[in-house]
Amino acid sequence: MTIKVGEVISVSGIRIGIRIFDESNLETLFHYGEMYKGISIREYIRIQRGFIDIVCLVEGEYLDESKRDGESLSYIRKVDARPIGYFSSGVFSEGIKFMPMIKDPVHLLKEDSVKAIFGKSEDGSFFIGKMLKEEIPVSLPWKKLFNSHIGIFGNTGSGKSNTLTKLYTTLFNNKRQRMHGRSEFVLLDFNGEYTSGQIAGAEAKSVLNLSTGANGGDRFWLSASEFWNLDSLSILFQATPSTQRPFLNRVIEGRNRFPRSLTNFLRSVFERSLTTPSPRAELLEILRHISNTLGDDDMDEALSKLSWHTDRAKFYDAENRIFYNTSDGKYEANIKEHTDNLETNHLDAFQQLIVRSYTQLAFDLIQGHVQFEHIQPLMKRIEASVTALRRVLEVADGDVAEAGTLLTVISLKRCNTEMKKILPLLIAKHYYNLHKSSVASPPNKTLHLIIDEAHNILSEQAARESESWKDYRLDMFEEIIKEGRKFGVYLTLSSQRPADISPTIVSQVHNFFIHRLVNERDLQLLDNTISTLDSVSRSLIPNLARGCCIVTGTAFELPMVLQVDQLTRAQKPDSDDVDLNALWQ
Repeated sequence: MTIKVGEVISVSGIRIGIRIFDESNLETLFHYGEMYKGISIREYIRIQRGFIDIVCLVEGEYLDESKRDGESLSYIRKVDARPIGYFSSGVFSEGIKFMPMIKDPVHLLKEDSVKAIFGKSEDGSFFIGKMLKEEIPVSLPWKKLFNSHIGIFGNTGSGKSNTLTKLYTTLFNNKRQRMHGRSEFVLLDFNGEYTSGQIAGAEAKSVLNLSTGANGGDRFWLSASEFWNLDSLSILFQATPSTQRPFLNRVIEGRNRFPRSLTNFLRSVFERSLTTPSPRAELLEILRHISNTLGDDDMDEALSKLSWHTDRAKFYDAENRIFYNTSDGKYEANIKEHTDNLETNHLDAFQQLIVRSYTQLAFDLIQGHVQFEHIQPLMKRIEASVTALRRVLEVADGDVAEAGTLLTVISLKRCNTEMKKILPLLIAKHYYNLHKSSVASPPNKTLHLIIDEAHNILSEQAARESESWKDYRLDMFEEIIKEGRKFGVYLTLSSQRPADISPTIVSQVHNFFIHRLVNERDLQLLDNTISTLDSVSRSLIPNLARGCCIVTGTAFELPMVLQVDQLTRAQKPDSDDVDLNALWQ
């Protein structure tokens, strides 16, 4: 038996008016030794309609005047409620199927019934916190939750990093033994918050601290086939689609067709550059770049004597008063011996890329296939990026061996801004393609990509990059979030500015943990994106306390307000505020 606290007095659409009995206007009620919370905003009640219990959420309350003959004026407490589901045979079902009638009795809902509404986890052991108002621990439906894309949003200091860490710490504590060999987790960490003892212990976790600084750090391994790939090189050097991508494609095709003939190609280009009757002035600069990359001092010295003679439109050696690009054998007499000594076997992948690119550019200029000014920006980006790339990437000759750990944390804290923009895309592409090529149908294993501070790489607002590069970057992640589920690939996005993330990507997220957000653009995005977010829950978002969040999505019957448990200091991400009192003491 439960406490009868009122009765239905009006039904208008899905809005139900209820009169509350005077003796029920208490904060706490006791019945047969059980404690019940009194009726207030966001409280759950049940209305008995035959053998069906209709569950409603209280959304408003007010007083109404009442006066009988010979009696003084009194007030009746009334509340407005909205049906959210029903119990039938003890099982809760979401949605409006039954509506009450006037005079139907209203009862308080038992704590067990509240748990039945929200806690439908298969084994009832996945707890990350308690419901804020009811203070009831709720077990989350982990099977549905981690079989979907997850969004964790909230302003700085709202507790989103704690929620992300608590969510995956609980998963690893409960299921780690079952996941080895069946799932892989990759966390992109922009601020170095998860490189210590967070989420998992050293036996299940590997950390890559990438650094573009002079002291260096760990390196991310790519196979040669991944590096010499049109998409990879386009990502690394932000190639424009109309001219620079086709140029890179010719470089790659040349390598694939003649992998061991770079030296011969190089010698041929040197000869043609200095013997063709109609040379281009830019060829001399290109040859010097090639010679410098090869580290050939003799060739450097020989080329340093040459200059462009504007009147004759030929290369000129002022010291020896020799014109090249003629038919009188000046090249064979003065340069060919240096060209014959050129060697490329000592080049690493990045140096080989520079040499192949400049050699291909010289060949295309001789043939008249390209405009130098269209390709030159790409060459500048390649040369400018190589030093930083060599510090964070390693290109293997064969396939790259898997790390063998369940969780891989890749920290970009010590990388420069340019690498922080490029590397996440390259890393995500690496894991996505590797997983997609190895998974069975239906998927027999899963890949979980966790991106902290996701607005850094999924933003549509970046003004410092070209539209074509931005489109390519977003297209890559939109493909992962749209098509990834069929291959068992799932994204978890954490961000303090969800409005900066592409709406296409946010619209594909299935389940949300929403902490305090106060920016109107962020709130409008949630209104337009999350169909399961009711008006009462939405109104709470700007005023949520630290660690408190609205949990909603396809894995949950109804939105709920959850106070996420705080992790221990050893398990917390390294994102706590500075204690100024201790600092300035």
